[in-house]
Amino acid sequence: MKDLISCDKPTIAALANRLKRANSHSEYQRIQCVLIRATLGSTAAQIAQLLGWSTATVHVIHSRWAKEGEALFDLRGRGGRRHQHLSAEQEAQVLAPFVAKAQAGGMLNVAEIQRAYEQHVGKAVVPRPRHPKADVAAQAGFKKTPLAGTPRGRTPG
Repeated sequence: MKDLISCDKPTIAALANRLKRANSHSEYQRIQCVLIRATLGSTAAQIAQLLGWSTATVHVIHSRWAKEGEALFDLRGRGGRRHQHLSAEQEAQVLAPFVAKAQAGGMLNVAEIQRAYEQHVGKAVVPRPRHPKADVAAQAGFKKTPLAGTPRGRTPG
C-alpha cells in the first residue's frame, strides 16, 4: 500500500483543501481515508478503526485513489428519474391545465390525465399490475401457511 498514495506536499495540500470543501459526510470520510495515509502513514487497520470502517473498505479506497485520483471523491447521488418519459419541465407543462382545474376546486379524472400524458408521449403508458416474474400460486400458498412461533402455528400438546 505504500506505493498507492504519494506523501508529497502538493498532494497533501490538495487533499486538505478538498477536505475543507467536502459536500457530504461520505465524501469527507473518503478524503480523510486518503489524507490520513498520506500524512501519518497509518496502516489500513488503524484508518479503519478511526473511521469506523472495515479494513477491506480502506484498501478499496486506497486502490481506487491510485487508479482514479480525485475522481474518487466525486460521488454520484442515488435516486433520480431513471425511467422517465418526459423531463420535469415537459411533465409540468402537460399537467398545468389539470393543476389549474384542481386549484379552482374542480374534480380531476385520472383517465383524462393519462390520455393527455400518453398523447404527449406518443405511446401507451400503463403501469403493470404486478411484477412479470411474480409467482401468484407461491404467494397464495405463503398466505395460507402459518408462521412458526405464532399461536396459530403451534400444535396442541
